[in-house]
Amino acid sequence: MSEYADLLGAAGALAAHIDGFVPRAAQQAMAEAVADAVTARAQLLVEAGTGTGKTFAYLLPALRSEDRFIISTGTKALQDQLFKRDLPRVARALGVTPHAALLKGRANYLCLHRLDLARTDGRLSPLETQQLGLIHAWSARTRSGDRAELAAVPEDAPVWLRATSTTENCLGGECPRFEDCWLVKARRAAQEARVVVVNHHLLLADLALKQDGFGEILPGAAAFVIDEAHQLPELAGQFFTESLSHRQLADLAQDALAECAGVSGALPAL
Repeated sequence: MSEYADLLGAAGALAAHIDGFVPRAAQQAMAEAVADAVTARAQLLVEAGTGTGKTFAYLLPALRSEDRFIISTGTKALQDQLFKRDLPRVARALGVTPHAALLKGRANYLCLHRLDLARTDGRLSPLETQQLGLIHAWSARTRSGDRAELAAVPEDAPVWLRATSTTENCLGGECPRFEDCWLVKARRAAQEARVVVVNHHLLLADLALKQDGFGEILPGAAAFVIDEAHQLPELAGQFFTESLSHRQLADLAQDALAECAGVSGALPAL
């Protein structure tokens, strides 16, 4: 019996620690194939039906390896599920403490500097003012800055545009709140982690940066696991295009007006 067939078998570590675990021969074969591909630095394409247990099949080799794994999921919801539920369950079954990090795109993290600016803006609607108050209260207790924590403010609420940054308006190292920046902290944690959980959008953004020679978002890794890989072609087609949206223009105009507010004579010139 192979190592992974033993771990994933009826008397294995996962069956002993995870309620309702059912041994599956396909899952055992996949885990073995993933481990072999990592060792050989080879590519592996796996197609398996629902119920195979693909997540556990690639998490086992990732948590047992000394190499860095970057695991990419199709959506942020699956990313959170993998990092907060599946990965800890497998780690507990193996008796290991995972050195793992969750990394999302810039727009998912609270920007403290832009939150400070928004709170001094008198042009907000009553609803935006109320929601901004909720965001400000949450900012004092969050440990990640991930706006998915704050269910009280809908993900698509326009006020989030005032409390998060973009590549265009981020001040980088010149930001007065740089040392407290949640995005910087998340990226630093990813650089140090051995298992990094991302999503396809962030993976493609990193690829675009590397191709353009502008740097990188993700650390180097010995293995990349692309979960729900069938989604990549369509996402890549959407991602590697040039576009200009009404929202981008509105954000630019709004930021320009906000910058003029504290400078005498700037508004007429604008």
